[in-house]
Amino acid sequence: MLNKLKRAALGAHTPHDKATAASKPVPMPLPAQVRILMSQHIGAPAKALVKKGDEVFVGTKIGEAGGFVSANIHSSVSGTVAAVEAFRLSNGRMCDSVVIKTDGKQTVDPAVKAPEVTDKASFLAAVRECGLVGLGGAGFPTDVKLQPKQKVDTLLINASECEVWLTSDTQEMLECSDDIIRGIKAVLQYTGIPKCIIGIENNKPECIDLLCKKTKDDSTIEVKPLPSVYGTGAELILIEKCLGREVPHGGLPADAGAIVMNVTSVSTLGKYLATGMPVVQRTITVDGDACAKPQNVVVPVGTAYQDILDYVGVKGELGKVVAGGAMMGPAVENLSYPTTKTTSGLILLSKAAAQPAQVNPCIRCGRCVEYCPMGLEPVEVNQAYAARDVQELGKLHADYCFNCGSCSFVCPAKRPVTQMMSLAKAFYLGEIKKGGNK
Repeated sequence: MLNKLKRAALGAHTPHDKATAASKPVPMPLPAQVRILMSQHIGAPAKALVKKGDEVFVGTKIGEAGGFVSANIHSSVSGTVAAVEAFRLSNGRMCDSVVIKTDGKQTVDPAVKAPEVTDKASFLAAVRECGLVGLGGAGFPTDVKLQPKQKVDTLLINASECEVWLTSDTQEMLECSDDIIRGIKAVLQYTGIPKCIIGIENNKPECIDLLCKKTKDDSTIEVKPLPSVYGTGAELILIEKCLGREVPHGGLPADAGAIVMNVTSVSTLGKYLATGMPVVQRTITVDGDACAKPQNVVVPVGTAYQDILDYVGVKGELGKVVAGGAMMGPAVENLSYPTTKTTSGLILLSKAAAQPAQVNPCIRCGRCVEYCPMGLEPVEVNQAYAARDVQELGKLHADYCFNCGSCSFVCPAKRPVTQMMSLAKAFYLGEIKKGGNK
């Protein structure tokens, strides 16, 4: 993180389009089938444990973690395995998937029961068995995150939810506050981390008030209101705003003495410790100008996007569907793509809203520099990338970009600045990996 971050970079002031903030999660009708991917996380894909014709139940383990950095996968429905087949992911890679024809009964696997946790080892084993990953979008296996080599003094809960339209985390705080506190206390108790800070943007006063009330008698947990500025939810920014610390270049949050967990992740952990039910469903915000009934819906992991669209309805002519938040989420190419553990939203845009704006020449106004939450200089990065100058890209810290989209959002010329930054970062990291010009 650049030193000037603390005095200059503010992040973009995106619209506060949170129409579903008061929409309590509603379970959608069970789909006829689900497709559960064996790769829903950072790291090695899980190895399928079932075959065609097998009977499975809600919570049945159908995928074994394929390595240390990996995660178990569980069935989100009861029914019969219709196929175990390769499926192309959104990044172009292929992975195994398990297609399950649902029986409509949602019978829970008899093996599902609350884990016996008595010490750190059994706690970490329970977290791994749960298949919990970062549910804010990153998908990093939680049991690995909770085993840092560095000394950590703060558990930082990311409850900012700064993405446009998304409100599933907001509803998690309002509806599952006890689960959040249970999950936090378990992490503190079994990892030895002395304190926790829950960072919430100040445009969610009802969440701040509720969690302050829940933690008022616990000196180890602090609720910290944060400025309502897009970009606050990024790990490096959150650590700077909550702790006043800088993560070393190329380092991890643990290098700054912190572990960061998404608020829904820690809530899910709290539920698992109480019930033994692994990660089998997600609350997803469905919104956008082409959505007939914007709402938060609870869907089994593996539900096709098309099934969700059929449930909420589409108004007018659909132009684009974005998976996740409107700022960082990718456009969906195929509506048969299934939801995963990390799916937080589907944004339905009309054909008019999805129409690309006319791109004009850069006028060097500097807005992309002023509003970058990481304090980067996209204009200079663009020039260095055009020249394929690896050394200059390193000096400009191109690898700090986390593709938040702020630069494209504020650009008056409507240039694809974010895409250029992504290309520059990928080029730079690729050259460094190859041992190129440093």
